[in-house]
Amino acid sequence: MGFQVFKPKQMKIYLIIFFLTIFQCYGFTQQTDIEKRVISSKATRAYKKAKSFYISHDYSNAEKFFSKAIKNDTNFVEAWLLLGDIYSDTKRTEEAILSYEKAIQIDPDFFPDILYIAGKLEFSTAKYSMALKNFKKYLCYENLKNQQKQNAMDMLVRAEFAVNAVENPVPFNLVNLGDSINTADDEYINAITSDEQQLIFTKKQLQFDEETELQKKYSERFFVSDKINDTWNKTYELISSANIKGNIGALCISPDSKYLFFTSCYRPDGFGSCDLYYSKKSGNNWSKPKNLGPVVNSNKWESQPSFSSDGKTLYFTSNRNGGRGSSDIWKTILLADGTWSQPENLGVPVNTTKAEMSPFIHPDDQTLYFSSEGHVGMGGADLFYSKKEINGNWSKPINLGYPINTLADEINIVVNAKGDKAYISSDKFGGKGKFDIYSFDLYEEARPQPVTYMKGNVFDTETKNKLKARFELIDLNTGIVNVKSYSDQLTGEFLVVLPINRDYALNVSKDGYLFYSENFALTGEYSDIHPYFKDIPLKPIKVGENVILKNIFFETDKYDLKEESEIELMKLIGFLNNNPRIKIEISGHTDNIGEEEYNLILSQNRAKAVYDYLILNDIEKNRLTYKGYGFSLPNDTNETEEGRANNRRTEFKVIGL
Repeated sequence: MGFQVFKPKQMKIYLIIFFLTIFQCYGFTQQTDIEKRVISSKATRAYKKAKSFYISHDYSNAEKFFSKAIKNDTNFVEAWLLLGDIYSDTKRTEEAILSYEKAIQIDPDFFPDILYIAGKLEFSTAKYSMALKNFKKYLCYENLKNQQKQNAMDMLVRAEFAVNAVENPVPFNLVNLGDSINTADDEYINAITSDEQQLIFTKKQLQFDEETELQKKYSERFFVSDKINDTWNKTYELISSANIKGNIGALCISPDSKYLFFTSCYRPDGFGSCDLYYSKKSGNNWSKPKNLGPVVNSNKWESQPSFSSDGKTLYFTSNRNGGRGSSDIWKTILLADGTWSQPENLGVPVNTTKAEMSPFIHPDDQTLYFSSEGHVGMGGADLFYSKKEINGNWSKPINLGYPINTLADEINIVVNAKGDKAYISSDKFGGKGKFDIYSFDLYEEARPQPVTYMKGNVFDTETKNKLKARFELIDLNTGIVNVKSYSDQLTGEFLVVLPINRDYALNVSKDGYLFYSENFALTGEYSDIHPYFKDIPLKPIKVGENVILKNIFFETDKYDLKEESEIELMKLIGFLNNNPRIKIEISGHTDNIGEEEYNLILSQNRAKAVYDYLILNDIEKNRLTYKGYGFSLPNDTNETEEGRANNRRTEFKVIGL
């Protein structure tokens, strides 16, 4: 997919409109001008012949006689203009620029629009300073029409940006990912897992007919590379029924690595030219692809999906009705009943009247990277990023800068969970073949909020069988569920992303089991963002089993429940409502700092505070008891602060069914 800011035909339109619509008076004016400027007879005769050839589109002879006219009179501005037009039409851009610049040098007032035309050509060839100079000159003319002024101002802004970008390049240490990934074929980066252990990409290969050994057609397939000892290993084809015959590509993987979303075109179950599909992972296998349905997919083109870490928001590109430009970025929400919401256009300031594409929502769920030909850039399609504001709106997009962006089309970017490394596909840097995959360190200002992760397995404490369990990651400050996910039903594996600078309650639950509670306090400065590796044991519901409520909070030496405790308390209420036969004891525990009697009373009051909250929320009294144990039942050492913090806890224990 390629986009260009400027096409040579546009220049032809400008000049043809000018020359052909006023040819009669133009010819008379030329003759008068020639006579006034005492153009030599040889130059005049050559020019007239050239013009007749030009009108009949015999560019070869026209060029020959325009050049002859100029040779006889180097200041023959009309000949320079039309010679430049011939060069432009025949895609000899550098020669066209030289001819137009010569005409400007001789007499810019003869045809002021040539300043704009030359500027566009110069911008399209990265001659940004020359373009900027001509746009400024052009805007000095007072008789310009409003549309002419608007177009020139737009190009002036772009040229000013490009000049400044080249003079102030951003850090860019590009690294080819090497022979294990890149080949003589095209490789397009799609995704990197949250733990950065797998790279997933699309390979475009030319297939051959086995019988004739003749070129048949291009085929696209998904491939994977595993990182071992910090090195990307030899790639292998993704084990997926998504790899079927047909045009596929533009894949993304959910942050928990459980779902693939991808694009497939002209399939029997499609609704438009290209549709969005998904496949679900179970063990090492992927389910048969399913179309996302007629709400998400239209009779137009849907592609380039990106799934958010909240487990419910899918961003994608489409040219469906209702957009602002040739293609826009949209989003749809996975609803509680498993259906998708009506897609919503991201609107201004992300989308423009031109093409926006290739959205990548970082796992922080706050930073959106995308490609655009509508926002101010270096020419072609550039890469941008936008941040989600407190009110949920997107900030004004920021260009990633030069030399990340260049005159060529920059189409897609993927950023790792930590936010310090980016991956792109490009054919600009030589490489192993056509499009190769590269990485580079993403400079500080363009980085998202860092994300870490928790990874492990869920299992039954008695049988050790792996379990499929529900994960909810809840922001303790807002009460919003940031992530919903499930562990794998065959392996019990899970991966949950954890954006930093927030405090979280993690709840893991499964019918027939006591839930598991965990707390992640990630606010503050983090110079070293480390992942968490933890296996989650789920206990079958039976008398004597207990759960530590790690998200019940009290002020120091007090027993008033803090507001953020409500999230855990509501989870406990939901558990009791779903299991109405259960009777529990709420217990309070302290560390060994202070008098024994004081700690016993404090733990008793804290247990009662939870008991009272449950009663106020319609849990029957005969199902509840409470007791304080002081520091008589430590579950960790009291010799360290960390151990004492673990001993200061609230639990519940099943005492009856």
